[in-house]
Order: sequence, then structure tokens, then C-alpha cells
Amino acid sequence: MAKSATKDLTTGSPMKLILGFMLPLFLGMLFQQFYNMVDTAIVGQFLGIKALAGVGSTGSINFLVLGFVQGVCTGFAIPVAQMFGAKDYTAMRKYVGNTIWISAIFAVVLTTSTCLLCTNILTWMNTPDDCFREAYDYIFVIFLGIPVTFLYNILSGIIRSVGDSKTPLYFLIISSLLNIGLDLFMIIVLDMGVMGASWATVISQLVSGVLCLIYMIKRFDILHLSREELQFNKFYIGRLCGVGIPMGLQYSITAIGSILIQTAVNGLGSTYVAAVTAGSKVSQLLCCPFDAMGSTMATYGGQNIGAGKVERVRRGLFDCSCLGVGYAIIGFFIILFLGRSISMLFVNDTNGGSVEEILNLAQIFLTRNGAFYIALAFVNIVRFLIQGMGFSQIAIFAGVFEMIARGVVALSLVPFFGFDAVCFANPAAWILADCFLFPLFFWCYNKMKLKFGTEPRENTTAEKAPE
Repeated sequence: MAKSATKDLTTGSPMKLILGFMLPLFLGMLFQQFYNMVDTAIVGQFLGIKALAGVGSTGSINFLVLGFVQGVCTGFAIPVAQMFGAKDYTAMRKYVGNTIWISAIFAVVLTTSTCLLCTNILTWMNTPDDCFREAYDYIFVIFLGIPVTFLYNILSGIIRSVGDSKTPLYFLIISSLLNIGLDLFMIIVLDMGVMGASWATVISQLVSGVLCLIYMIKRFDILHLSREELQFNKFYIGRLCGVGIPMGLQYSITAIGSILIQTAVNGLGSTYVAAVTAGSKVSQLLCCPFDAMGSTMATYGGQNIGAGKVERVRRGLFDCSCLGVGYAIIGFFIILFLGRSISMLFVNDTNGGSVEEILNLAQIFLTRNGAFYIALAFVNIVRFLIQGMGFSQIAIFAGVFEMIARGVVALSLVPFFGFDAVCFANPAAWILADCFLFPLFFWCYNKMKLKFGTEPRENTTAEKAPE
């Protein structure tokens, strides 16, 4: 076992451990967003506003499908983290082996269904006619790359489960640089249009996934699987699905609300679609720390519940919440002073007089969302911690509340208040989710205290697996 490559989150200062684990995750997610930003920026600069609107109009369906993939992969990694925390390495490897089986099945089903239904999906979303072709060309290739998305997210999740959050960052840096080069080559040299941008993303992510695989094989003796550990096992498959599917559905349920909002925005016209696209890309970049905090707390919660250290879970929540609130304030001021300037990356000023309007609308969208980043911080921190504790089935309802909030705004308020209502859809979703998550956390925490007590336990598992 390469002990130096693993990291135990069950001992030491929670604040120090969370910061140390979160920073590489944040940088990795930053570069992952950089992927998307490069795609969008190059599309906007070299292909025009219509192409930008086409790519942007697929954002919510992209989130629906790939969010599900990322969610299930994060969920599959939680039992691995719990077994690592409990030092039950045989069970941990069996979870890894069965993750390979279930991921392959999900990848085939999702890729086939989304590619076959691509045109219908865009039609149902009321995609504007003047950018429908661009939207289809972009999202179809993204759907073709679903197996690649599974590859990277599964392997990076497993690597993080054993405490290594740094290495996936290095691979993402390599792939993001590759993505830039491929974007420029495929769009400018090969003249592939928006399809070139999507192929660049898929190929780059494939590279990062393959690098994760090679590293995991060479670096982690603890993850070397025997033939028995690779066998299909109903118990482990059931446990993985019980954690992973609710997390995936949570993303998807949240995305359904986003789709409703996107559909409403599409109905406002290409100018508003382009403005929300530009604003959303900037917001996604600024929200990377919140996503990193969430992923950190999933691993932190999984390892500490696996080790029976319930009190450390509460301490970790407090420490990470302090980080989240602090960054939320910083993020808001970044938006106030730099939001409009960053949005200019996605809009080509050669496209005419609508540019100024698009930038103004993007800044309004950003400011109104940024004012509620504290609520978003809690959504990520608390929800992922609850999932890491093993309560994915209940945490899914946070996504339901987000969907309800966005649905009400899209169906009831946007028809009357237009763009102003769109700007408050996300804040409404975050606040409503928080109203559910905080009471849920304390319920889960008290339940774990009754189960394990407050004293640490040694060499026990969160759920006993068969030998």
C-alpha cells in the first residue's frame, strides 16, 4: 500500500484537513469550469451570438444528464470512503470492483437514450429556431461522450475517497490545456463550428480519465483488485445504487427546475439566452469553491462515519460553514466589480448593437444571484455532508425543493415579470433547500449519535458487508 498517497480525514484538526483536501478539489473544479468557459468563450468570439445562444440553450439539459452522471459517481465513492475510514480494505475493493460493473451499465443506457432523443429533447425545451442547429450539434457530441464522463468521475472519486484530492487536479490541468488547443484547432483550422468545441471537451476529458486510471493502477496497491473482488455482487451493487442513484437523481431533479427556467428564458429570445449563458458561465466559475466544499464534506463525512467519529462530523460542518460564508462575501464583491468585465469573454462585440444589452443583462443576473451565495454555500456543504453520512435517500428531497422553487418561478412568475423573475429563480431554490437541509442534518446527526455514541470506534463499518 502506498500510504503516502492516501489521506485519513478521521484524525487531526477538521479545519486544517478540510482546507488541505478542498484546495486541490477547488483548483480541479476551476480547471473543469475552465474547460467549459474556453468552449463558450471561443464559440462566442469566433462563431457569434447565435452559436453562443445555441450552446447556452443546452446548459440545463447538459446539467440534467451530466449532473446525474457526476451525482451517481460521487455516490458510488461514498461506500469506498466509508470502508477506507473503517479500514475494511477488502470490502472497499469489492465496492470498487462492482462500481466498474454498474458504471458500465449506466454509461451504455444513458448514451443510447440521450443520443436517440436529442432532437425531441431540444424541441421540448422550446429551443429558438435560429440556434436549434447549433444546439443540436453541440449537445449530441456531449451525449456521445457520456462514457468518458463516467470514466473520469468514477476514477477521480475513488482516488479522493482514499484521501488523494491533489492528483486529479494535475490531470485536469493537463487536459484543460489540451482542451484550449483542440478548441482553437477544431473551430478555426478545421472549421467544425460548435461541434468542434464539444469534441475538444470530450477528448480532453478522455485524457484526464485515462491518466487517472494509469495513476490508480501504479500508485495504489490498496486498490489492486483480485478476480473475486471484481465479481458482480448483488449486495454491493444494491448498496452502491442505494447511495449513488439518489445522489444522481438529486442532481437531475434540481436540473429539471433549471430546464423549466431555461425553457422560460428560451421563450424570451436569443438576446436573453445569450445574457443568461454568459452570466451563468461566470457564476459557475465563481461557485467552484462551493462545489469543492461539498465534495470535501462528502468524503469527510464518509470517512468519519465509517470510523464512528460522529462528533467530528458536527465540528467539520461548523468549520466548513465558516469557510463558505467567508467566500460567499468575497464572491459577491468580485461580481460587483468584475462581473461585467468577465462576461465580455463570451460576447463578440462585432455582432452588433445587442452586445451592450447582453452585458448589462448578464451583470444584473450575476448581481442578484451573487447576493444569495451564502445560501448556496450551505446547500452544498450540508447536503453533501448528509450524503457522506449515508442518508442519500433523504437528502434527495433537497433537490425536490429546488425544483419546486424554480418551477414556480418559471411557470408562474416569468410570464408576468420576464427576466426579473429569472434572476431570482436560483436564490429562491437555494433558500427553500436550506430550510429543509438544516433540520435534516440535525436529525441525521442525532441518529448517528444514538447508533455509535460520541466515542470513536475502531475497525468497524458503517454497514456490515458479507465476506
